[in-house]
Amino acid sequence: MRIDRDGPVIVWLRNDLRLADNPALAAAAAPGRPVIPLYILDQTPGVRPMGGASLWWLDKSLAALADALEAIGSRLILRRGPAREVLAEVVAHARPAAVVWNRLYDAAAIDRDTDIKAWLKDEGVACESFDAGLLNEPWTVRNGAGQPYKVFTPYWRAAREHLHQVHVEPAPKALAAPEHWPRTEALAGWKLHPTRPDWSKGFDLWTPGEAGARERLDDFLSGPVDDYQRKRDLPGVEATSRLSPHLHFGEIGPRQVWVAARNAVEAGDAPAGQIEKFLSEIGWREFNHAILFHHPDLPKTSFRPEFDAFPWVSDHAGFEAWTRGETGYPIVDAGMRELWATGFMHNRVRMIAASFLVKHLLVDWRRGEAWFWDTLVDADLANNVGNWQWVAGGGADAAPYFRIFNPIAQGQKFDPAGTYVRRWIPELAGLPDATIHEPWKAAAQLNGAAKRLYGEPIVGHSAARERALEAYRGLRGDQALHAAR
Repeated sequence: MRIDRDGPVIVWLRNDLRLADNPALAAAAAPGRPVIPLYILDQTPGVRPMGGASLWWLDKSLAALADALEAIGSRLILRRGPAREVLAEVVAHARPAAVVWNRLYDAAAIDRDTDIKAWLKDEGVACESFDAGLLNEPWTVRNGAGQPYKVFTPYWRAAREHLHQVHVEPAPKALAAPEHWPRTEALAGWKLHPTRPDWSKGFDLWTPGEAGARERLDDFLSGPVDDYQRKRDLPGVEATSRLSPHLHFGEIGPRQVWVAARNAVEAGDAPAGQIEKFLSEIGWREFNHAILFHHPDLPKTSFRPEFDAFPWVSDHAGFEAWTRGETGYPIVDAGMRELWATGFMHNRVRMIAASFLVKHLLVDWRRGEAWFWDTLVDADLANNVGNWQWVAGGGADAAPYFRIFNPIAQGQKFDPAGTYVRRWIPELAGLPDATIHEPWKAAAQLNGAAKRLYGEPIVGHSAARERALEAYRGLRGDQALHAAR
């Protein structure tokens, strides 16, 4: 990066809340200039505000980052407001030589950053952006015809060809301080932690921040990854990495995950096949970001345009029952209760719960996506929208698009002993394994709230399935769908 005038360098932090493998921070520190780390709680119109669970996470992540910066002689400057207005104030005070940041890839962020970059150049302030959040930026992986991929498997095969040498930058050991620090706001004043009520009491299983992210990755690679492919779909078993919120907030980067995973194989500490399966999940994250970049309207419109004509039903009572975990299907309800209690839901159960909303109840996927956006600590626009569209059938690589998960069969297959259901629905804990996923068959053993909720589900599976298939037949009318019974 070429800098033609004196002054500090502002590092505008966004979804990159870490010191290690942070290209923008490394570029700012390289010339030995003073560095001003700045986080803006952005209120730019059109930029989607974070949901409640994400704000909870952000609160702890920023506190951890502030401590890490202080340990190397620096500070974290916190400001709130529209990004360009905030930057204008900070630039006027600090008179920086440059402003740097790491890129984001959704349309609103791109528009905002493009505008800010043009304004900075007009002001005579150098600026540069870097890649910190993806293994491959969305425009770098294309098929033989030069077009973006629409199917995951060939995408990931091509993406891997770019990853022969992945380098991770260490964290800076010190950052030079400016002569005068800009004004900062108090993190506590942002009131990101919920009160009256504090619904986050079950979130104590998380340790937001760079150190927590690294510890979670190390713990995963030292044990659970050994049987990852077989156990990753079992919600009653601690078998997944749970790195998604750390990756979203950039407390750890995908390059760090990639290098650590490959090193574990080379050291003989993890099976190559299991690591490859785990890394393919990182690949899905990359794929979703590429799809959103090339189709920026996905938060509102379907990847397959014909699905925008789907006959959604306005089922307010059904939607409310779903959000409360009161559908009458134990595996769905357990997932929704886990989500509310912890800000997280096991990935297999996310698919089951999402499928129930859009296919059993025919509720628009956008309502479910909005609920997940507010309640997930790992709410990521590309992943959230991509996964909801996939479940609804109108997304990329959704084949067959009319797949309808049977919540009973899914529970029996992936939670056969009812471990997960019993944890989150204790009122069913006394039921035998044979009926834990069909509690209405053991109605005599139910009482109180359990009898009210599980004497009969809010909609029968067979009738709901046929209604959904009929809706899809009217939408597409292809032979494979007509053959589905």
